[in-house]
Amino acid sequence: MAGLECKYLALFFMLLVWGGGNAEEDEMAPAMFIFGDSLIDNGNNNNLPSFAKANYFPYGIDFDDGPTGRFSNGYTMVDQIAQMLGLPLIPAYTQASGSEVLHGINYASAAAGILDVTGRNFVGRIPFNQQIRNFENTLDQLSDQLGGPDQLADSIARCIFFVGMGSNDYLNNYLMPNYATRNQYNSQQFANLLIQQYTRQLNGI
Repeated sequence: MAGLECKYLALFFMLLVWGGGNAEEDEMAPAMFIFGDSLIDNGNNNNLPSFAKANYFPYGIDFDDGPTGRFSNGYTMVDQIAQMLGLPLIPAYTQASGSEVLHGINYASAAAGILDVTGRNFVGRIPFNQQIRNFENTLDQLSDQLGGPDQLADSIARCIFFVGMGSNDYLNNYLMPNYATRNQYNSQQFANLLIQQYTRQLNGI
């Protein structure tokens, strides 16, 4: 099963590379909605009382606008995917306004996890559950802009959803000495907890 999933993932990226990369081509999807952590956060933590921020140098040294909140020197993987899809850079949820939401939103937040308690050592962050609630708020905006629920449903069915979540639930939760998680669950129990929660969350999007 894992091998089959890898083949589908490889095929997906091959199609992106083959079909994308030309700014003059039509968009391959109307929008992309992004959920995740610091690997793809593009500024949602900038105004939070958080230790998990990247809106200062040397972050962004190769980015035209300088530091933006991305935990990288330039584009993140979702920026590259957006380009391949023929989309503009997807704005952060905390910065998007007006018609910008029509091409999608990035809800990712550094230190976020599947579990709400994950990443609390960094103080401010937007857990996956809250990212999903933020997406629901966006759907209300999109429904108004697109002309109603039927038009929204048609558009959403053709959109790309990117979810990259879970590493912080180990790095900034289970493996941290100041969390009680390891005393409550053995490794298999904790993995099962994450899988169950993640499944509910993904089904709720």
